[in-house]
Amino acid sequence: MLKIQEIREIIKLVDSSSLDEFVFEQDDTKLKLKKNNGQTVVAQAPTQAPVATPIVEVPKAPEAPKAPEAPKAPEVKKVEVVADENLHKITSPMVGTFYATPNPESPAFVKVGDKVGEETIVCIVEAMKLFNEIEAEVTGEIVEVLVENGDLVEYGQPLFLVREA
Repeated sequence: MLKIQEIREIIKLVDSSSLDEFVFEQDDTKLKLKKNNGQTVVAQAPTQAPVATPIVEVPKAPEAPKAPEAPKAPEVKKVEVVADENLHKITSPMVGTFYATPNPESPAFVKVGDKVGEETIVCIVEAMKLFNEIEAEVTGEIVEVLVENGDLVEYGQPLFLVREA
């Protein structure tokens, strides 16, 4: 079953797109999003048995006037990951913006060479104006930081490499 945070992210993406309808099915879960008169309707139910599920209506945000701008190609950053059996990848649990610091005036949570524990906060990923602290979930040493502060990250994208202790 999808987590509420994942559903919210999907709603945001569909709402900001030109799609009128979006359907997602996985195992026993079905998610259907449909835009109706400026609103997004969400329904989620197991596909095995008919069950009444609540429908959440999300009002569409008013669109601000857009200034014409030249189309630009999205930047693609290639990261080479060193293959090492002892390295653990800390990955992004969601789509969002990566922040290495708690605020612009503070130092980074971690840098290369820092020792981390399982509950050590290594960064923040902002999604839908929620700032989510990401923990190392492993004990070891930061070997490499794979993204830059302010970069957009995808679900499952490696953020750090840690040599496990």
